[in-house]
Amino acid sequence: MKITAVQTYLVNADEGTSAERPRGRNWLFVKVLTDAGISGVGEGGGWPVVVDKAIRELAYFLLGENPFEIERLWLKLYDVLHGHGVTGAVRGGALSAIDMALWDIKGKALDVPVYELLGGKVRDSIPVYGHASTPDAARKLLDRGYTAFKCGPSARTLETLRQALGDEPNIGVHCHAQFTPAAAVQLARACEPFRPMFLEDPVVPENIEALAKVVDKIAIPLATGERLATKWAFSELLARNLVDIVQPETTRLGGITELKKLGAMAEAQSVKVSPHDGSVGPIVEMANVHVLATLPNAFLLEHKVSDVPWRYEVAPGAVLEKDGAIRLPDGPGLGLDLDEAVARAHPLPLTDAYTYRFRSPEAMSQWEVR
Repeated sequence: MKITAVQTYLVNADEGTSAERPRGRNWLFVKVLTDAGISGVGEGGGWPVVVDKAIRELAYFLLGENPFEIERLWLKLYDVLHGHGVTGAVRGGALSAIDMALWDIKGKALDVPVYELLGGKVRDSIPVYGHASTPDAARKLLDRGYTAFKCGPSARTLETLRQALGDEPNIGVHCHAQFTPAAAVQLARACEPFRPMFLEDPVVPENIEALAKVVDKIAIPLATGERLATKWAFSELLARNLVDIVQPETTRLGGITELKKLGAMAEAQSVKVSPHDGSVGPIVEMANVHVLATLPNAFLLEHKVSDVPWRYEVAPGAVLEKDGAIRLPDGPGLGLDLDEAVARAHPLPLTDAYTYRFRSPEAMSQWEVR
């Protein structure tokens, strides 16, 4: 079997007219075709418009290759991009999309789900968590069968949620990497009486020493990782025991291959794996489900409850969340496909079609806990 073509699809995933990023939120899907009539689908993130260009440039280096040789092709493309330096999510996004598609091809060709190729499942479904900062929003999730969600970075918000909902729900606190170490410690200590599930990205995650300052002074599990673009970026976090839950963004990390490896790295340090999945599309969500099914240290999968109406129309076969979990698919490969007609029906708008929200310097770095 040989690769004959690589196709990309940029899809608008934002119904609004206000945004924080160029052209709003969007997805990038890829389809890798072979001379055996089997194709695989993947998804790349980071900066989809730029990653789309990267994949188109990398396609030449895949033509004529055997799609079964996933590890070798991952290394080949990584090396091809070596001369560009550390391009983070751009390199990671391109590798991720292609890697997922290759695993999908292999599973389809062998007529088994991807999780069987990764060592087999240890669970039949993956529990998910959502987002809620008010009791009403949280109750809607709990009524759907959720047992966990996360809220904004406020001890007052967490206290209100606990008073309204009791001790049973697991509630994380998401800080968006906006706090100084001292402010993050203040926040964490104020939250501690209300037993948060985790404190996510309290400070800029690239600053290891800032994270260390926080970890040394709090009694809440630390979660981070959605902004990190390689398994190596997690090495020091794990080696120094600075993190309790890693939250890789699989469309930036390098795909299924790298998520499986990071899972093993984390397991060796008694760390849980909970991929970031709040803004990406249905293809990577299913890729995450396949990998988490095989990880003894899998925790929860982040899930966007309300999305554009075409979320699952564009990926027929994707398993919908039910009762707070996503069951494993039965079909070969990732168990889904890409509806090219739906993808083309939702093209990206022009950049000037949006009004943009910009944070002030003060909002980007919180010095006080309110």
